[in-house]
Order: sequence, then C-alpha cells, then structure tokens
Amino acid sequence: MKTILTITGSDSTGGSGVQADIRTIAALGGYAMSAVTSITVQNTLGIQAFYDLPAEIVRGQIEAIINDVQPDTVKVGMIRTTETLAVVVDVLLKYRPHHIIYDPIVTASNGDRLLSDDVITQIRCRLLPLCSLVILREGETEKIFNSPSLKGKKETDVCTYVLDDPLQHGLANSFSSSLAVYLSQDEPMEQAIKHAREYVRTLITRKSDISGRSSQLYYEFLEAVQLHYRTNRDVAFYADCLNVSPRYLSQVAHRISGKSPKNIIDHTLADALACQLRTTQKTIQEIAYEHGFASQAQFSKFFKKLMGQSPSEWRRT
Repeated sequence: MKTILTITGSDSTGGSGVQADIRTIAALGGYAMSAVTSITVQNTLGIQAFYDLPAEIVRGQIEAIINDVQPDTVKVGMIRTTETLAVVVDVLLKYRPHHIIYDPIVTASNGDRLLSDDVITQIRCRLLPLCSLVILREGETEKIFNSPSLKGKKETDVCTYVLDDPLQHGLANSFSSSLAVYLSQDEPMEQAIKHAREYVRTLITRKSDISGRSSQLYYEFLEAVQLHYRTNRDVAFYADCLNVSPRYLSQVAHRISGKSPKNIIDHTLADALACQLRTTQKTIQEIAYEHGFASQAQFSKFFKKLMGQSPSEWRRT
C-alpha cells in the first residue's frame, strides 16, 4: 500500500482539507498521513476564523512522518504564513519526495481571500519550482502568477493544470488527492490526471454539498420572534430558545436575509407598534408600557430610529 503525506489545513465540516484528503486517498487504496498547518472555525456557512499552527509544530509533524515512513508522494494544500511556508520548503528540499502536488488554497468558497500578497510571493518564488504539478482553479492563475511583485515571471516556469470547470466545495480537493494516489502508483502524469478527473466525475454524480439546518433555523427564529417580540429583544434569548449560539444565529440571519437578528427583532416590534398606533385609541404611553419600554421617551426614541418619525407624527400621518 502506497503512503501519501498531505500537508494542509483542517476543515471541521469534512468537505475539504485534511479530512477530505484522507477520505479520498483511503477510498483509492492509498494510506494517508498528515501534517496540519491551520485549524479553521468552519461550518456549512463558511469559515469564521483560523488558527495557524506554529511553524515548528508543522515542521515536527512533517519530519516525524518523513523520517519514519519516507512517503515518496506529498500533497501540499493550505499554507497561510511565510514561516510555515519556509518550514515546508526546507523539509521538501531536504528529503526530496518523488512527487509534490500543490493545490493552492487562495480563496474560500465564499470568495474571501485566504493568502496575503507576501505569502503568494514566497510561494511563487520558493515552493512552485519544487512541485511536480500545481493545480489551479479557474480564475486563480492570475492570483498566483500575476501579482504585482511577480511581474516578469512566466507561468511556464512550473507545470500547472487548471481546473476549468466549476466543482462543488471539496471536489477540487478530491481531484488533487486522487491525482497524488495515481502518481504514487507510478502512473505517468497525463494518465494520472485522466484517472483523477474520471474519479471526480463519479463523485459529482452522487455527491451533494453538506447542508446545515440554516433555512429551518431561520424560519424557527422568525416564529420565535413573533411569539416573544413584545417581551424580549435580546438575541441571546432567541439563540437559547433555538439551542444555538448567538454567533451562529447571526450567521444564518445574515446569509438568508442580509440582516442581523437584532435588526429583524427590532423591525418586527416596530411594525407591530406602528400598526397599534394606527388602529387603536390607546395612548402612546400605554402602548410603550405594553411592549416593555421603561418610559414613553424610550419608546419614542426607539420608534423614530426605526420608522423615521416620532409616534405622534406617525399617528397623525
């Protein structure tokens, strides 16, 4: 059984990163070993935060594997710091594995840029010349090869393969991992690429992206707001009702409506207040107290901020 070392980040959803590499390599009969470079705080809504492991910890992981097992095929993925890049380059130069596949992770699935210009410059100058093949997603060629600091360099300096069709989250990752397996089995590059593309096509026919419960949760949140907006405008209260964190509730609300949970709660309350002002004879003070405001002045300030008019002006017009 051929051993393949993957050097990349961790994706807690399992859709890409080291988890997807291990799954793909094992499915094709290889044996995956790993060195993690970054840990992501991530769910189906995207990446919220990174923790980049110290460079010397990354070096320790790689050397522990290479010294003991000596894999001749290495796949490199997410590298976000110049310090980690220097470590990876040093180790690859020292041990010279037969195949080095590099799958640059330049942007997240939502389009956010993951690498600084400085890191890209160092990747271009130090890592790419070591690689057997660099796999690029469509639209990322310019980011890697044509940054302002690299004018005069040519894309043909290294062997590249551009994935020119859209792939679901993680499938480009599966392509590079499967390619590493086929190369480790001594297939020529052209044949390994062909087999990797065929493998990914089989995944497309049966794979759909993992979906979280965001849509269901959003409508449950709206229902909870309708039940409790008179007495509670605290986002944490609604998050507790739905058994999620306020942060996740905020992510869901922004993704689906473009609004914050607080904005949704406040506008629901403001709409109800506006309706009462128009359809009842209750005084402004009575309406304020019924909806949990400490004073008429507090109510008036809230209402004017949301509706653009004071309660009295709204009632008159």
